Amino acid sequence: MSAAQALIGWWLTVDGVGGPIVEAEAYRGAQDPAAHSYRGETARNRAMFGPPGTLYVYRSYGLHWCMNVVCCPEGVAEAVLVRALEPRVGVERMARRRGLADPLRLCRGPGNVGQALGIGPELNGRRAELRPPERPHRVVRATRIGITKAADRPWRFLDPDSPYVSRPASARRA
Repeated sequence: MSAAQALIGWWLTVDGVGGPIVEAEAYRGAQDPAAHSYRGETARNRAMFGPPGTLYVYRSYGLHWCMNVVCCPEGVAEAVLVRALEPRVGVERMARRRGLADPLRLCRGPGNVGQALGIGPELNGRRAELRPPERPHRVVRATRIGITKAADRPWRFLDPDSPYVSRPASARRA
């Protein structure tokens, strides 16, 4: 969970397109029935068992490419889902990919992040392009959203001051 909290404000780019992460969700491997790695390693989730900083990319509902950043030592399949980021670099490319111009909607939600950044299966297992925050961020924690298993766990972290989060939280400070 601390990795998800710590990633708020970090810059994520994919081939020169991206911005600071404003919302992230922790998935805790064998301890977490919502994690793709809960039942162990498979061909689909193999990247989650890689070294920290590895991207785990998967298709959600057969429609959207979503991206996680592996956050534990190799062999420990815990990762952080990037739920939202503030579009700052390559905004015009993001807008073309998403087919809309409203910057508030470009990267709000994990499927939209994937589409805006051009995420696809070829990025699975690749190293994430991350750099530290430019300024400190407030962070709050909330329950995860968009899942049915273990949805009550407060493992979603976000910048409450950002208009780019997928869903604001009435949450306590992290």
